[in-house]
Amino acid sequence: MDSDPPFHEAYKTLFDKRTIEKKITPKNEQVVMVEECELPLIDLSRLEHGDEGEREGCKLEIARASQEWGFFQAVNHGISCEILEKMRFMQERVFKQPFDMKTKEDKYLNFSAGCYRWGTPTATCLRQLSWSEAFHIPLLDISTSPPSGSDSLSSTIGQFATTVSSLAQKLAEILAEKLGHESTFFQEHCLPSTCYLRMNRYPPCPIPSEVFGLMPHTDSDFLTILHQDQVGGLQLVKDGKWISVKPNPEALIINIGDLFQAWSNDVYKSVEHRVVTNSLVERFSTAYFFCPSYDTVIHSCHEPSVYRKFSFREYRQQVQEDVQKLGSKIGLPRFLVQSQ
Repeated sequence: MDSDPPFHEAYKTLFDKRTIEKKITPKNEQVVMVEECELPLIDLSRLEHGDEGEREGCKLEIARASQEWGFFQAVNHGISCEILEKMRFMQERVFKQPFDMKTKEDKYLNFSAGCYRWGTPTATCLRQLSWSEAFHIPLLDISTSPPSGSDSLSSTIGQFATTVSSLAQKLAEILAEKLGHESTFFQEHCLPSTCYLRMNRYPPCPIPSEVFGLMPHTDSDFLTILHQDQVGGLQLVKDGKWISVKPNPEALIINIGDLFQAWSNDVYKSVEHRVVTNSLVERFSTAYFFCPSYDTVIHSCHEPSVYRKFSFREYRQQVQEDVQKLGSKIGLPRFLVQSQ
């Protein structure tokens, strides 16, 4: 039984539309080259083992990268190679399950119904289609799941999430401190039970120049911490152009989300990024989304504020409404003060 999602069958109308358009207006296929670069690389061991000057220097690098790039890589981050390798192994195993079993994740995989996602139901053309599948798992599911064996997927996710949650809290507090705003906001509102983990798989795609693995977007959270394999495919916007991120086997990738941009009053940048497809090999990644509870009100830590106050629930609802109506997310511009 096939494990890949039935992209061609489900999106036959879009493929047929592509075929007709090519016959009417044939185009020469051109490969757009995107420059590859290395993100700012920050050694987090200095936070624990460095002297006062090294600790302060590390914090400043984190804040600077978050302002100038919205992304950085972290090494010596405290998550063991053993946990990362185990997570990757369990991830590959669960995605190899038959497609029909993955769509019944509550019955066969002990996940909440609806956490398995693939493709883009709202797509009206191939350029809006994401050639990927994912399990988007509320960590509340993991923290409330019954105890299981050490080799189980749930147990492995729990180990990964516990260590990454601690790292996310540490980074958020540093970023707040560098704004001159030491507070308990993140400890009070961003709990392990309000955060999410997303396991991604990007199958080989027969038309990589026409379909994204993940459409261009920004993240609707405070921080995202990503562990990816060595295939590559992550791209982001820097200085108005797309650049490709060179994979680093020892690093985690951290990026600023929309909520932190609003909270920092546009000091830290939530940057548009995407995943491109590969015609030959599959790609895996795991993302941890550092989120508050739905009722948490997001407001700037400085005045005058660029954005009006809004709850996380309101933000998510607006994003979902825009995606359904327009085919893509609008995000923070919806909440600018002058837009009221």
